[in-house]
This record gives sequence, C-alpha cells and structure tokens, in this order.
Amino acid sequence: MTAQTPIRVLAVDTATSAVVTGVVELNADGGVTTLAERVVTDQRRHAEVLTSLMRDVLAEAGIAGADLDAVVVGCGPGPFTGLRVGMATGAAYADALGVPAYGVCTLDAIDGTVPAPDTGARLVLTDARRREVYWAIYDAGVRVSGPGVDAPDSLVAQVADRGLSDVLGESRFTERFGFAGADLVTPTAASLTAVAAADVLAKAPAEPLAPLYLRRPDAVELKDQKRKSLLPAATDD
Repeated sequence: MTAQTPIRVLAVDTATSAVVTGVVELNADGGVTTLAERVVTDQRRHAEVLTSLMRDVLAEAGIAGADLDAVVVGCGPGPFTGLRVGMATGAAYADALGVPAYGVCTLDAIDGTVPAPDTGARLVLTDARRREVYWAIYDAGVRVSGPGVDAPDSLVAQVADRGLSDVLGESRFTERFGFAGADLVTPTAASLTAVAAADVLAKAPAEPLAPLYLRRPDAVELKDQKRKSLLPAATDD
C-alpha cells in the first residue's frame, strides 16, 4: 500500500442509544470519504444488530473484511452494557483480521459531526440515564473539559461562566441550557475515523481499548449491596 492509497476503516460505536457502523476511506491528507453507513436506534438490541450491520456496510461498500486496514471504535462514555458490545465486537473483529483497533472518545466524534463555532465553546451531551448526562466541552474542536457525568441541572450551574456558544445534544437536555437540540445525536463513521486519523495514518501501535464508563456498572453496585447486607448489623456502644 502506497502513501496515496486510501486506508479502509471500519468504524463502530454503541455508546449512545444508537448503533453506528460504517466503512470509510481515509486519505493521506486526513480526508474521510464514507463508503457505507448504518445507524439503528434500539438500545436494547445492540448485540443483536451490530454484526448484521457490519456485514451490511461491508457488502454495500463492495469490500471484504480482509480488505480493511484498521478498525475504529467509540469507547464512550456510555452505559456499561451497550458500550461493551461495540468494544468487544470491534476488538475481536480487528484481532481476527490482524489489523489495529483504535479507540476514540465518542463525545469527541460527536463534536466532529458539526463545524466548530466561530467563537466560544461548545458543550456536547449524551444520555447517561439515571437522569444524568455525559458531557464534554470543546473549543475549536479541541476538548478542554470532561468527559464527565452529572445531572443536567447541576451541569447548568457548572458551565454558567464558560461562555458557551453552542450545545450539541438531544433537545430534552439542550433546552435546559437555552439551546435548540435534536431528537437523536450520534457520532458518524466519518467523525469517529477523523478522531483517530493521525494514529491510523501513522500506523501507530494500537493500545488495548479502554472503556470510558465514568461510573461503576449496576451489576457491581448490586453485588456490593448484597455483600453489605450479609455483614453483621452495627451495635451502639
């Protein structure tokens, strides 16, 4: 493969309520061309639909898995169950093909779906459930704060002095900050790949994918609660 040959990348993200997957070509100058993409909103069926969508986008792009040069995976932040589906599948697929898998912050990729504001910072939000949001703040496309997880009303107070000129997220969250939103906000195959473009082009060694959970999964918390219930009750001296 010469420096001028486009690099073919499979991009996967399951950190939001949608499953996003696509095949793109990454050029030597960092330009990204989407060959095929699927976005399916069904947070309860991430595991069921992801492999089928991967097969579909490869077929639409007219390439085989063996033709891929890299896999890019959104590593959250996101809910534990959905996030691990994309990360485990992406890592396993890359390993089977013998290509590197690069992890990226999903919020970084979402920020990259829309041009940066001319002035001021942008707040990016996704649904963290439990009446909370995952968030990060960007200035000219560079993350300057976060990622974090907070209740929306608490976050409003935290960012009051940040001079936000844009908030990107679902309307039910953005309206609390005085900005219009959308019904669904997700990364794209192109924006996921763009975040990892420097590493992909440099053929940098791929590190193990590290999930951005930001909080412990429910299963662990319930286990801890059960353990505490088995401890002897405290007595007053």
